[in-house]
Amino acid sequence: MKKSVIGVSMLIMASLLMGGGNSAPTLSQTAQIGSPSCYEDKVFFDEHTQLMWQDQQYTDAEDGAFKNEGSVGKAGKWGYAVDYCRALEYAGYTDWRLPTAEELAHVHEKEGQVFHYSRDNDFWTSTPTEGHKYYVVFPADAYQYPRSANQSNYIRCVRCASESKEIEE
Repeated sequence: MKKSVIGVSMLIMASLLMGGGNSAPTLSQTAQIGSPSCYEDKVFFDEHTQLMWQDQQYTDAEDGAFKNEGSVGKAGKWGYAVDYCRALEYAGYTDWRLPTAEELAHVHEKEGQVFHYSRDNDFWTSTPTEGHKYYVVFPADAYQYPRSANQSNYIRCVRCASESKEIEE
């Protein structure tokens, strides 16, 4: 079976090489492709609260973890979310944490979208509620909802920033 796959692959590659193509000078130029990623990691700094927020692209793997009740990157169960933020090294800082429900609701109450990268689903907070549940905040309405710690939700970490540090938005 392995020899057959290799043989077929070689046959296809040889056919493509010998097939040639139109190399006439009338072909249009191709565009130069810039950097490999158009996404850059960012932070949002809330001057009123002196909080710096992680603003990083969400990946397909994180979307899959959210949908399938798993934990990967910036999506996962509550305990994973706490550990993720504690271990986060981002934008030159290591003192990240999971936000409180009030902090996260406040940042989503602002007019317009303050984050470059977001999801239209719940984000974990560190604020507990009854029955081994914790509050999440839904970005569209900034409301707080109780969720089981075993559910998967998105994660956005925050840190306290001093006024003396230069912040790049």
